[in-house]
Amino acid sequence: MIEQEIDSLTSAREFSRRDFVQTSVGSGFAAAVLPVMAQTEIKTSAQGLLVGEVTIPVGDFRMPAYRAAPAGKAGAPVVLVASEIFGVHEHIADVARRLAHAGYFAIAPELFVRQGDAQGYGEIAKLISEVIAKVPDAQVMQDLDACVAWARTQGADATRLGITGFCWGGRTTWMYAAHNPALKAGVAWYGRLVGEHNALTPRHPVDVAASIRAPVLGLYGGADGGIPLDTVEQMRKALQDAGNRASEIVVYPDMPHAFHADYRPSYRKAAAEDGWKRLLAWFARSLA
Repeated sequence: MIEQEIDSLTSAREFSRRDFVQTSVGSGFAAAVLPVMAQTEIKTSAQGLLVGEVTIPVGDFRMPAYRAAPAGKAGAPVVLVASEIFGVHEHIADVARRLAHAGYFAIAPELFVRQGDAQGYGEIAKLISEVIAKVPDAQVMQDLDACVAWARTQGADATRLGITGFCWGGRTTWMYAAHNPALKAGVAWYGRLVGEHNALTPRHPVDVAASIRAPVLGLYGGADGGIPLDTVEQMRKALQDAGNRASEIVVYPDMPHAFHADYRPSYRKAAAEDGWKRLLAWFARSLA
């Protein structure tokens, strides 16, 4: 959720562009988060993996993305990785490598790139108003569909399709689960469930619960100041009313927003590790 990115990064200050140089997708960190912490807790090796920046055709547009997959393995299940508002930086690339080591063909697309360079902003308010707030849900769904189509051309098994995402990407995970009936599983990390309706975001997860067929695991913090627990309960009820008994929402008591983000002060090791174990088990059941 956009507001949570502000709340959990209150110590972030304006950061000079010359202090931050992004060499490629999946490298470095967004300028807005560097004043907080400039390293990750977890650093996953690329050994045995095929990794790096790729471009994915979306009509006439070429969308940059970070791809991580087991080297020499055809037919790997596909997992899409939807980032926070800061784009595909080192932490998101590391998540993709973790998934690749688990046997998945992971794709983390730059879903904001048409609207601007999310990693180049040092001021979060400007990033939100000038980039994130201008990204239509319809564009995001189209871009994710393009990632799936591209994965098929790379020898991956797109019939075994999953998605995971964090904050903004957590909401995107729920929305994509409603959008794509071919999806087999999703894991949404602290994604917003309700919100205002407008032309760019006409619906939210609680509005589309009845369209979700795949099992989605929602991972939330009980002390997340921007995602009230009553909205989590609304989503649980919406799923139940829709007859979706396969989905599950787990709330970690006393955990803040972004507890999985190991490059930020919000990181909580125990909850992050437990959530990751749940993710791997969730995908293992649904994407086998």
